[in-house]
Amino acid sequence: MARGQQKIQAQQKNAKDKEKKKKAAGSDQKASAAKALVHTCSVCRTQMPDPKTYKQHFENKHPKNPLPAELKDVASI
Repeated sequence: MARGQQKIQAQQKNAKDKEKKKKAAGSDQKASAAKALVHTCSVCRTQMPDPKTYKQHFENKHPKNPLPAELKDVASI
């Protein structure tokens, strides 16, 4: 086992290696996906990436509820 100065140097080297691997791996996919989900359904609180998908979801899943004001001017397919 390394002791004293050797231990400190090994920890520093390990920290540098972990940092390099983290940078090489790129961004976290889960965090990126969570940032992309910006529209939340007012009825079921499901998150969607864009207003077009949100409008399609609302029309299909909640047909009896009135369309929210933010979706009235969004063009669907």
